[in-house]
Amino acid sequence: MAESRRLLVIHNPTAGRRRRRRLDEVLHLLSEAGCTITLVPTTKRGDAEDFAATAVADEVDLLVAAGGDGTLNEVANGLLRRRAEGLAPLSMAIVPLGTANVLAAEIGLAEDVASIARCILEGVPRRVYPGIANGRHFLCMAGSGLDAFVVQDVNHRLKRLLGKGAYVLETLRRLWLGPPEPYRLLIDGRPETAAQIILAKGHFYGGTFVIAQEARLEEPLLWACLFRRGGRWAAARYILAVMLGFPHRLRDIDIMPVRRVSIDGRAADPVQGDGDIVTRLPADIRIDEEGLDLVFPA
Repeated sequence: MAESRRLLVIHNPTAGRRRRRRLDEVLHLLSEAGCTITLVPTTKRGDAEDFAATAVADEVDLLVAAGGDGTLNEVANGLLRRRAEGLAPLSMAIVPLGTANVLAAEIGLAEDVASIARCILEGVPRRVYPGIANGRHFLCMAGSGLDAFVVQDVNHRLKRLLGKGAYVLETLRRLWLGPPEPYRLLIDGRPETAAQIILAKGHFYGGTFVIAQEARLEEPLLWACLFRRGGRWAAARYILAVMLGFPHRLRDIDIMPVRRVSIDGRAADPVQGDGDIVTRLPADIRIDEEGLDLVFPA
């Protein structure tokens, strides 16, 4: 029952005033519904993971992650760390406050205040199965290639000012510089090559663009999206295909279900996960067979 629900809300305060106002409105609705709320702001990278990993289960009924997809990723990693350390599990709900909010789109959570509060109060926990890249979990997607370099190099000041527009500008800059060298892949033991690879846990990418139509968080499976050709024009063509919703129609994009992928290429090239750099090449990426409980809208 909501009246007895104790919420630990882990909040990234760098989201800005407008998004903080949305969080305050959500918390107000939860408080009116009888919830006891403990709000814990982060001050640096890694705080959200540590707060989730060390939460006292006897004092918390539900852990709420408030921030962008990167913050939600950190909280999920903290919850999965609890499992590895033998601590009592906690379910995770979200308040999306980021630029793309891919996880919110993936679970069908509208971003208005009433819908977010309703999901926390009445939502249903479902088991989801993250991916693991060199020991680091991701909820929605991971990738090497153009998108990882864009994530690595995007100007964070412009990101705060322009939102998704900052990623567009950085993508154009990366296209001008030229895509990275092709990657050597081992996909479920089978050798492959690609100019870029995205490993999808859900079907949305970069907001509500669809890359892997059949991918679902609730299935213990990865979907590998291989962009075969290198070069600026091929990369621009792939971007256009994703934006217009037909990457699956291009003959030089292969989309397939996989369980394990090894990526090799130029040492220390970035690997992005959920919109942050989570590791460097070489990378071993697989599915987490145990998963964690994420609250979906009822």
